[in-house]
Amino acid sequence: MKPFCSTPNAFLILSMILSIVGCKQENTTDTDTDAATNPETVKQSPKKPLPGDFKDYWYAGDAEITSYKLEQARYGELRDGHAVLIYVTEPFLPVKQVKADRAGSENVSVLKLNATKKFLTGIYPYSIMASTFYPVYDNQHAIKTSLSVQEWCGHVYSQLNNREKFEFTSHSYFEKEADQEISLDKSILENEIWTKIRIRPKDLPVGNISIIPSLEYLRLGHQEIKAYRAVGSLSSKDGISTYTLTYPDLERTLSINFTADFPHTIESWTEQTISGYGPNAKSLTTTATKIRTLKTAYWSQNSNKDLILRDSLGL
Repeated sequence: MKPFCSTPNAFLILSMILSIVGCKQENTTDTDTDAATNPETVKQSPKKPLPGDFKDYWYAGDAEITSYKLEQARYGELRDGHAVLIYVTEPFLPVKQVKADRAGSENVSVLKLNATKKFLTGIYPYSIMASTFYPVYDNQHAIKTSLSVQEWCGHVYSQLNNREKFEFTSHSYFEKEADQEISLDKSILENEIWTKIRIRPKDLPVGNISIIPSLEYLRLGHQEIKAYRAVGSLSSKDGISTYTLTYPDLERTLSINFTADFPHTIESWTEQTISGYGPNAKSLTTTATKIRTLKTAYWSQNSNKDLILRDSLGL
């Protein structure tokens, strides 16, 4: 008997199925139980009720894509580029810690953020992407966050998994970083702040806190991955809320500006930090300013005719 994929028709059917699955948004939260009885599952606090308009906005069958004009500090200079934040809800498997292919009682509903940056450093380009998977019920740390950075010198990949402890894995072309596997005590993650803002910003951590900086900052700055002292503050003026993290030991301040009202869209952010090495090191401020937001099912818009949608985002 021929294997299933040995005929053209079978191959076409399989391709269509895979295309439909893609990275399609989750359309329900009613069946997930967070796998509470599985011994490998992370211990959780009780689920927090979702804000009133959350389901209508985030389970409408599409993603939210927002483009930003970027001025990125790198090697002691500011570089022009673009950033894009892609938010979408998905069913997530808490043990395998990957997107679930199908509905199931073990699934956890997460708000996923794929955050991308593209900019040039002289002749060569940088491409950065960070992914964070945060439970919509805001009852535990992000289940997983990862980072990849590509540029002409090489590329690096980092991943942090939330299990009994934080399990950090990193691969780099730098000798001192190379291949790492580290176990960390759990702490607030800067990466999860960007998703927590979209769900329940009033519960953002304020005051003196211990927090693990973003994987992007740690890799680009070649800093040790660990929790650092920081001060968190939340303020609001003229319909815009600002969440600020100040790291005194790192000489770094991150401020995220978002709409005070739901859906708490991120309008801009700044990151002041030391950029460059040796005599070229100086304090510079990365800025990102919103261009446009598009709500759409981007995973089904992969034809040449869909290229025009990039114009809608100013990209």
